[in-house]
Amino acid sequence: MKLGVFISLNDRVLGKMRELKSCGFETCMLSAWDQSKYTPEYEELVRGAMADTGVQISAVWAGWQGGPGIWDFIHGPSTLGMVPPAYRQKRSEQFLKGAEFAHHIGVTDVITHVGFMPENPYDPDYIGTVSMLKYICGILKERGQYFLFETGQETPVVLLRAIEDIGTGNVGINLDTANLILYGKANPVDALDVFGKYVRNTHIKDGFYPTDGRKLGREAPIGEGKVDFPALIRRFREIGYDGPLTFEREISGPQQMADIMKAKAYMEALLNA
Repeated sequence: MKLGVFISLNDRVLGKMRELKSCGFETCMLSAWDQSKYTPEYEELVRGAMADTGVQISAVWAGWQGGPGIWDFIHGPSTLGMVPPAYRQKRSEQFLKGAEFAHHIGVTDVITHVGFMPENPYDPDYIGTVSMLKYICGILKERGQYFLFETGQETPVVLLRAIEDIGTGNVGINLDTANLILYGKANPVDALDVFGKYVRNTHIKDGFYPTDGRKLGREAPIGEGKVDFPALIRRFREIGYDGPLTFEREISGPQQMADIMKAKAYMEALLNA
């Protein structure tokens, strides 16, 4: 399992990938929310950065714009991802542009938050979202790409059912180890019993369960929250997962990289134990 870092698509991508290389990272995941950066110029920049550093981009995280996006339990279901009918078509088109950008830079896996998928499989929002995702995944399949759900807003069973209902064979999961906790949906180690065979990438992150019915739980430095990382690594090995372990720390400034380097040392000790 190679260690990587979640970084942003911007003008500093070469410098950031050089920094990752100097710190001993072999992979990264590219986060792209700004639609204006899906251009030939940025494609050239990213390909050059990969050639210069040898750092592999394991996936592109394709965000969306247009309409509100409120990351809580009250407004989130009606504003986040492709589930809300008012934003589904536009955000799906934006995702496809991100997937095309990923294809042009040679990246197979494309990730996003789909949104709060209803648990009721007969809910019109569930049916409509699955239909749209089936269309998206059909396009990606023609290019040899995979669509990856980012965990968090769906329960593991709903996520499993959605993958089965899409049924195109090129659908997987980016397991964000903290998100399942932050959203109060599951323990990430136990969730692997439900959908482990579909995990293709990760966000290695830590945090605490919600203590407020309106707000998500709190993210924390790795090793300080509720994720049982020793058990997680053992379970990964049991199910045969050998993909990237991509660190994400949702803060900014020098402390972000300091926490990531501390997490790197911690994870290397687990992997070498």
